Amino acid sequence: MGSFSIWHWLIVLAIVVLVFGTKKLKNIGSDLGGAVKGFKDGIKDGSTSTDTPAAAPGQVASQTAADKTTIDVEAKQKS
Repeated sequence: MGSFSIWHWLIVLAIVVLVFGTKKLKNIGSDLGGAVKGFKDGIKDGSTSTDTPAAAPGQVASQTAADKTTIDVEAKQKS
């Protein structure tokens, strides 16, 4: 009773095609594919830009050849 058979899914698919039409479903599919592709490109671009962290204003970044993940920061007292 909890699982649907293939006939249930075919009937649901037929109703969706009748309601939306094949052209509308094709447009929705291409829009969704473009959004996923854009998301993947954004993730890929974001991961490459974080390889070299930039120093914030007021901070001095010091990197040596042996250890490029350490950032030396000068702490200032608030008055």
